[in-house]
Amino acid sequence: MQNIKKGKYRPYPKIDLPDRTWPNNSITKAPKWCSVDLRDGNQALVNPMDMNKKLELYTLLLKLGFKEIEVGFPSASKVEFDFLRRLVDDNLIPDDVTVQVLVQAREHLIAKTFEALKGVKKATIHLYNSTSVAQRKIVFAKEQDEIIELALEGVDLVKKYEKEHDGEIFLEYSPESFTGTELDFAARICNAVTARWGISESRKVIINLPATVEMATPNIYADQIEWMSRHLDNRENVIISTHTHNDRGTSVAATELALLAGADRVEGTLLSNGERTGNVDIITLALNMTTQGVDSKLNFSNINEVLDIVERCTEIDTHCRHPYVGELVYTAFSGSHQDAINKGIAYQRAKEDDFWEVPYLPIDPEDVGRSYESIIRINSQSGKGGVAYILENNYGYQLPKKMHPEFGRLVQNVTDELGRVLEPKEVLEIFQKSYFDIDEHITLVDFSVTSLKGISKCTLVYTQDGEEFTVEAQGNGPVDACKEALMINYKNEFKINSYYEHSCGDKSSAKAIAYIEIETKDTLSCFGVGSDNDIATASVKALFSALNRAF
Repeated sequence: MQNIKKGKYRPYPKIDLPDRTWPNNSITKAPKWCSVDLRDGNQALVNPMDMNKKLELYTLLLKLGFKEIEVGFPSASKVEFDFLRRLVDDNLIPDDVTVQVLVQAREHLIAKTFEALKGVKKATIHLYNSTSVAQRKIVFAKEQDEIIELALEGVDLVKKYEKEHDGEIFLEYSPESFTGTELDFAARICNAVTARWGISESRKVIINLPATVEMATPNIYADQIEWMSRHLDNRENVIISTHTHNDRGTSVAATELALLAGADRVEGTLLSNGERTGNVDIITLALNMTTQGVDSKLNFSNINEVLDIVERCTEIDTHCRHPYVGELVYTAFSGSHQDAINKGIAYQRAKEDDFWEVPYLPIDPEDVGRSYESIIRINSQSGKGGVAYILENNYGYQLPKKMHPEFGRLVQNVTDELGRVLEPKEVLEIFQKSYFDIDEHITLVDFSVTSLKGISKCTLVYTQDGEEFTVEAQGNGPVDACKEALMINYKNEFKINSYYEHSCGDKSSAKAIAYIEIETKDTLSCFGVGSDNDIATASVKALFSALNRAF
């Protein structure tokens, strides 16, 4: 065990809220979303975004449906200031979008911020100062009342410059490091801020309660949100916002439970970019809602475009297992998973209602712009259902269920030998080599059949070991008549166990595919496959395929 001194870490205290109500609630509507990709996300990058990248990401956020976007910290640097001016000067802020800017409670910074906002019709000033025990004690060496005075000075300055601004100004206040702040003090400073601002129905205030550092389990954060909701003055005019980080790996859960506890708004980033372990991932939150039948009000129908732009702008790769968007999140390698998915998709396509119920896939990949091609990938752990799925969904071959084990073994022999994943085209190559391009001891040359009153008469021309035969016989259908003709000279004993057929391809160019299972006198079962424009010929080709494979 790791040698850690006793008492170095302490459990986070429980919240005294015995009558909490959030565990009985459900998320039934989307919150107000605010993207902080361009500010919180950007400040956490090794290489912060330049103007072009900021504009590209901003354009994406608009396309996704965000109505509140924190565009930066314009008083902090020239590029931040210039970016906001670019949005204004090029008329890039839609009338229904509110831009948000972060600023500390210092007059020269607030003055610079309002200079950057000149011409903006609707803007949120995001004012913050640190309130936690650790920050007060270690960083600022200030008492609670002094911290409150800092916040109120900031509010007064915003009100001062608001009077000179030709546009609508909203206030957001964050007691930064809220999760490390005593709840009674957090409520006291937030109430002081809203009162000083002059909160009313026409002058609502966003109170952002950030898990600046995630310090406890998600239920604790939910308790804190519900406790604050009960203790904020003029609650009906307060918009409670969350801003969770992922230090404990539970930012999504914490945000969802906070919504159950009464939060109205969510700040986060795409793909969880942000300081340390990142902000909460809005994509995951939104698509979680989608899977529960709740309209998230955001459009993630083309997730590959989102990945492409965000990765390019942030220079951060997305993990292949990232929820909903990772390269492999809709991919099954396990044989049992593949079989269940294969059956589930077939069931989904056959039933009349749209309710999604495919095993192992909580969301339809097509709803986020992914194709079904990558759902099942073949390696040594794959099963018979997986390879059958590949052939059907990529190439139209609907292998009969009885044939799955046979072909599955052929594919597994190759994956065991290569020790890697097979591409779909490689699975097709194995299929073609195993059933079409095979060594032949008996070859079909020509075939014709006539039928009358349920009896088929077959004329068959074939070669066997270099000798050509022309034979005739009749039977109960083309395949049976062909078998009877073959048995006149063919010395290998066999019987036909099963027969399947289907069409493959577009109607104008569709081919008939036939599958025949034969059984030899040694009880060896073997399938053959035939393809032709004519179903009778395809069936005879399948019989010859089976004979060449069996003998």
